[in-house]
Amino acid sequence: MARSDIRRSAPQPRGGKPSKPRPGGWRLFFRRLFVWSFSLALIGVLSLAVAVGLAAQSLPGYDQLKASQNEQMIVVRARDGTQIVSLGPSYGKWLPSGQIPQVMKDAILSTEDRRYYSHIGVDPVGIARSFYVRYRDGRFRQGGSTITQQLARTVFLNNSRTFARKVREAVLALAIEWKFSKDQILELYLNKVYFGGGAYGVDSAARKFFGHPGDNLSLPEAAIIAGLVKAPSHYAPTADAAAAVGRAQVVLGLMEENGKVAPSAARAVDFKAIKFAQEGGQNAVRYFTDWALPQLDMLLGDNTRPIEVWTTLDIRLQNTAAAAIRNNAPAGAQGALVSMDRDGAVLAMVGGTDYVTSNYNRAINAVRQPGSAWKLFVYLAALEAGYTPATEVVDEPVTIQGWSPQNSGGGFAGKIDVRTAFAYSKNTVAAQLGNEVGFSSVASMARRFGITTPISTVPSMVLGSNEVRVIDMTRAFAAVSARGRSVEPYGIIKVTTTDGELLYQHETKGSTQLVPENVANGITDLLQSAVAIGTGQAAQIGRPVAGKTGTTSSNKDGWFLGFSSGITTGVWMGRDDNRPVNGLQGGHAPARAFAAYMRVAVAGRPVEKFQTEMVAPAWQLSADDQGQFSGSPDEYYYVDENGNLIEPPGTSATSRRQTPPGDEPAAGPDDADRNGLEPVDAPPAASDDFLDKATGRDSGDGAPPN
Repeated sequence: MARSDIRRSAPQPRGGKPSKPRPGGWRLFFRRLFVWSFSLALIGVLSLAVAVGLAAQSLPGYDQLKASQNEQMIVVRARDGTQIVSLGPSYGKWLPSGQIPQVMKDAILSTEDRRYYSHIGVDPVGIARSFYVRYRDGRFRQGGSTITQQLARTVFLNNSRTFARKVREAVLALAIEWKFSKDQILELYLNKVYFGGGAYGVDSAARKFFGHPGDNLSLPEAAIIAGLVKAPSHYAPTADAAAAVGRAQVVLGLMEENGKVAPSAARAVDFKAIKFAQEGGQNAVRYFTDWALPQLDMLLGDNTRPIEVWTTLDIRLQNTAAAAIRNNAPAGAQGALVSMDRDGAVLAMVGGTDYVTSNYNRAINAVRQPGSAWKLFVYLAALEAGYTPATEVVDEPVTIQGWSPQNSGGGFAGKIDVRTAFAYSKNTVAAQLGNEVGFSSVASMARRFGITTPISTVPSMVLGSNEVRVIDMTRAFAAVSARGRSVEPYGIIKVTTTDGELLYQHETKGSTQLVPENVANGITDLLQSAVAIGTGQAAQIGRPVAGKTGTTSSNKDGWFLGFSSGITTGVWMGRDDNRPVNGLQGGHAPARAFAAYMRVAVAGRPVEKFQTEMVAPAWQLSADDQGQFSGSPDEYYYVDENGNLIEPPGTSATSRRQTPPGDEPAAGPDDADRNGLEPVDAPPAASDDFLDKATGRDSGDGAPPN
């Protein structure tokens, strides 16, 4: 049998199809690389989605983001609403998207994120372009951050350049885009981004740099603001106006390139016509704000919201007061002034000749000897004890506990009345009165009227050896102007949020009668005489003025304090090192500064005649009244070191005599016909010849020394 060739073949699969050969080598490597890469990418995407989702859930709501800010802003306004200073970052008014000018949106998008409406929070094209520029130029010339990323960095992160921060920034940007609409994000950005000069947001920038709100920006103004984002400290008009305009021209070119402005409109822009807002000088008001703003902690408690503080300050009077001190203070001397309205509202406060040179507030913090201005309390105590302006006293040498006071000039007038002794500031008479009524009674009177510094009761205290503050002395004279009623100085009228929510409103409290009205009338008589015929003649302003000079030994301190037409003003001058000032007397430079200020302060107010008639002399008071208005300091009202009125034990609020402020006499029908001038009708208590001899002044000489 013949042998046949039999071809062997591989076994066939049941389907009849041949099996594929298994891949090997590079094909297997790339297949596995693809699988692993795809898996890792999928895991990365899922992880990113989870991270973004969690971040989106943890993000605050839109209203919370609108209200959030890094630091508190305080806008301080004068009594007429004028902004006088802004402390901390300024956020301006929140502008909803519909109120932000389209030209502002176009400028910022052209400059910072031209593909804003096409990306999801992170712009890969922008990132790639920034790396290309880095490769081409050797350094990064433009960033790849989107507006959403910038918003995430502004609100939630810092400006560190670490990789971890950039990753968190990207995740937050994606989460923000997930949670909010594009218009909402742009609105948040334009109201929160920093534009330099302390201004956050479009409205704040517009107000700071151009002096108007941000809802009516012009094309060149929008270009300037948009250009500030890149380098706020460098391009801010307050730092370099030329640099700001140069950067704005670049922004205008980008807007033209992106079709947001026509070439003809871009060429027509005249940046030279832009008027930048001038920064107002704050030198004149900072003494006041340094005093008033710390009170917010007590008035508001814990508050971090941006607020507006409406104060009692009158800008016109503040500037007048600063000029009065600056123009009248002797060379090398400082000056301070406090001026109050009849209800205690502080209209002006000057703590020195120049805040920039020295921010030490001498009106509030300095304690100086008041000299003869302290006699206010000596004579108040004497009038309360039964003396009247017409009571006869003797100006003669006197020694009390080994102390022998001397009059200015060294002479003695003999028998005179209380009015003359006060007008010419007779030291010997003040010493006798203080000794008679008791030095503790004088101290008690000073406490009642608002002196918060320590008071010694040695005999020399009647001549002002105790140190006092300008604001306390001014408060005391204001209480006399209020016919013996207490006056509490205040500087804040109300506090609101920037959205208008009222947080605090000043309420005028009922005042306490410190001395009977007839005593207040009597001391007003004496104070008026001091200006009319005595040491304070330089303080005359053409209408009734009541006041008192004060000069310390060796002319170290000069004072004048007084009131007219419901305004009380205190002036002090001297050196910080307590060295003598040549020629400084209360009746000279301080009185002249008082007059220069008060002529402006009372202009437009009705002329008011003083109540000086003592209809019920103190010695005619009933036994009950005597008990009410005399005694030791512990038995009467006084003011503590914080300026608070303290009642004696057992005294209730209902037992006090309370009278609302503002009941001072109004002008009569003839007052207006005198063009605001009213001659002072307070005749001297003795003939001119006698007074010339008693005070040592020659005929035709000026005011006698204090």
